[in-house]
Amino acid sequence: MILSTRGRYGLKMMLELALNYGKGAMPLKDIANKQSLSDTYLEQLISPLRKSGLVTSTRGAQGGYELAKEPSRIKVGEIIRILEGSLAPAECVLESEPECSKADYCATRLLYEKITEGINNVIDSINLQDMVDDYHRLNNNTNIKRRNEDE
Repeated sequence: MILSTRGRYGLKMMLELALNYGKGAMPLKDIANKQSLSDTYLEQLISPLRKSGLVTSTRGAQGGYELAKEPSRIKVGEIIRILEGSLAPAECVLESEPECSKADYCATRLLYEKITEGINNVIDSINLQDMVDDYHRLNNNTNIKRRNEDE
């Protein structure tokens, strides 16, 4: 399974909003610049996130977007499903698909169900605050390495 650019860019955009949480609305152009993304592409991604209630928007000169709730209350799985849909590796394990006539004796379907469950467990166990914490930890380690190299 490979996330599309929708999922990857959407996560980067939401991470940037989480890093800015509590500091006011952030224009898409600023998010795009900080994450090296296309602001026109982000315009397409923000709409479903706003409609789902994860992001709010403010109009005007000081307008932009911000998280609708604390980063710790937004699961990565929620974001990915809004932007990507299901992450099931095969159609036969999607809830929206009719039951396959071979489901009772299909060993590969059992494997696909386990893969889907594993993916869902991981993405639902991580929230945006976890990503913010990882971001700060990684940047602190990079800064320490740079200081040591400079000495």
